[in-house]
Amino acid sequence: MTKTIMTNRRQILAGMSAFAAAGLMGGITPARAQAPRKGGKFRYAIVGASISDAFDPSTFADIAPGMMSWQSRSNLVELGPDLKLRPELAESYEGTDQARKWIFKLRKGVEFHNGKTLSPEDIIFSLGLHTRPDSKSSIKPTLDGIADMKADGKDTLIITLKEPNADFPFALADYHAQILPAGTTNFNDGIGTGPYVMKTFDPGVRCTGTRFANYWKEGHGNFDEVECLAISDSTARMNALSTGDLDAVMFVDLKTLSLIERNPAVKVIKVQSGAHMTLPMHATVAPFDNNDVRLALKFALDRQELVDKLLRGNGVVGNDHPIPPSSPYYAADLPQRAYDPDKTRFHLKKAGLDKLTVQLSASNVILDIGSDTASLYRESAAKAGIDIETVQEPADSYWSNVWQKKPFCASYFGARPTPDGIFSLAYGTKAPWNESFWSNARFDELMKQGRAELDEAKRKAIYGEMQRILNEEGSTIVPLFPAVIDATSDKIATGTVAGNLNMDGGRAADRWWFA
Repeated sequence: MTKTIMTNRRQILAGMSAFAAAGLMGGITPARAQAPRKGGKFRYAIVGASISDAFDPSTFADIAPGMMSWQSRSNLVELGPDLKLRPELAESYEGTDQARKWIFKLRKGVEFHNGKTLSPEDIIFSLGLHTRPDSKSSIKPTLDGIADMKADGKDTLIITLKEPNADFPFALADYHAQILPAGTTNFNDGIGTGPYVMKTFDPGVRCTGTRFANYWKEGHGNFDEVECLAISDSTARMNALSTGDLDAVMFVDLKTLSLIERNPAVKVIKVQSGAHMTLPMHATVAPFDNNDVRLALKFALDRQELVDKLLRGNGVVGNDHPIPPSSPYYAADLPQRAYDPDKTRFHLKKAGLDKLTVQLSASNVILDIGSDTASLYRESAAKAGIDIETVQEPADSYWSNVWQKKPFCASYFGARPTPDGIFSLAYGTKAPWNESFWSNARFDELMKQGRAELDEAKRKAIYGEMQRILNEEGSTIVPLFPAVIDATSDKIATGTVAGNLNMDGGRAADRWWFA
């Protein structure tokens, strides 16, 4: 019988980790716990890598290079498998002055692969990569809130913010916030404090490493060797897993999920999370600069059909904002938008149109269903007077040649641990990944208020209004939140599996082992 691991619905509401529940579900735990053991070569395949990838964390445009880089690097803090924030290179941390000042005590004696001992200066340098004036890092909006970083002795770092930010430590768990030695100029050498010393890096193809003998994290970094392969074709990934050429794969093709589940040598891992598909429309380009056109396109999509046919029920419908129903900040009082050809025609008429023709670019690099989503969207929209011309784009250059360049395309985001994490990343006027180029002054004002608000009831009201603005005026369609579905060989032991990102929150190479 197939070993399928399913999640339990629960919220993580202990102390500050209450914020971690925003947009995320908890991890999943196999029925039988095993003690990690060392040995073996771990071969796994991921999706989203590009030939333009580099190991400068401030340039990561997708989780793929971040996951490869995590083989050899660590963060100051991390989201654990239970999605609670916990120290990593920091031994402890605390906020003072109403979350304006943060004090991090570093672990003593942690080494980089080149023998250098970790110091506060390494943290200051690494975070500084994202705050440079020319940086396009996705965490720049959050880290730009830093007023000062300074060492207090050899093992203490003090970060003072311009304004209070109760969520600040969560930004430091992001895959962009990996720590490098101070003064690094050759980023592609992969030097870090992580579990594996990088041996080869072929952008868009593979990354290999061997276990770092002085890795400090007990019970982690269990493999002798790791090899991460970029394989965008889902059939090729699943065939390699089934034949034993791979030990784990990211994104199981839902068309073949039932077949994979019948393979006794394969374990399927499922968990609902805050990861979501998006269909951004460039708000600065006609006809998408007209909100009635945007609303017409929102009502022309049959979201439930996508969940039923493409996800095979492994997900939930979206409501044109990035906060999932599992989040304590989810605006439950906001009516769920449904497929409605009459409302589509109504908004087209308000825009002065009888019909509309638009071009939608897509690729199955988007959650393995991007192109299929475009095809179903074309069919449902046609019934309401909208002609959607779908363009199948190459997977290997999608993020460099299509995303943020074509005015209407398919995209997706992994789950972020807080509402501010995704709002400041993709929806604020100055957000680096504002893929729709949408701007709303009230939204920006609320984003700033929510970041500093410590009262949970007030914070929920702020985020509720932001969801309503996106739903009614935003330039991004959020059709669905798929379950995160990966697969491993039955020889791989995982422990508790995180659901914020594929492959155990991107940390499979660090956390898993051969049973």
